[in-house]
Amino acid sequence: MTSTNQNIEQLLLLCTKDNQKAQLEVYNRYHKAMYNTALRIVKDSFKAEDIMQESFLSAFSKLDSLEDFKMFGAWLKRIVINNSIVEYRKTVKMNEVPLDPIMYKVEDDNGINEDEQTDESVQYILKTMKTLKPNYQLGLTLHLIEGYDYEEICEIMNLSYGNCRTMISRAKESLRKKLVSILN
Repeated sequence: MTSTNQNIEQLLLLCTKDNQKAQLEVYNRYHKAMYNTALRIVKDSFKAEDIMQESFLSAFSKLDSLEDFKMFGAWLKRIVINNSIVEYRKTVKMNEVPLDPIMYKVEDDNGINEDEQTDESVQYILKTMKTLKPNYQLGLTLHLIEGYDYEEICEIMNLSYGNCRTMISRAKESLRKKLVSILN
């Protein structure tokens, strides 16, 4: 069997020719991760599902513009995050509250969970993060969970570099204070 990158490159080449079997295979490889990415930002399972679907359609239609097929996963994730942030901003403007507060799990790429104590700690921290201001939640999610650097977060959230660093610093401090006050 060839390596995953060669396989994905071959599949994406077929996708550029509208091969539906190849598109389904690519979808099957990435849909869970992309759904989880959207869910962490919009916090609504139905909207996350829609965003994930729309992002795949957009990616397949713009596949010709991708210069390096090895970068497909990162490129697709960027599309999902951008679409999620657009939806998140709409929700904040309309002051909507998600109807289903779903607990989601942060797991590594292999789906291997840590021991129960660590898993409970992570769930507790994520639950506490949900009590922060919306912009703090989004900033921390992008920085700590999705791994974006300050420059990328500035671009995504439309902030200056200084405001971005300050916001994330305040978000971390707010999260720390909430965790300490709950534990005491």
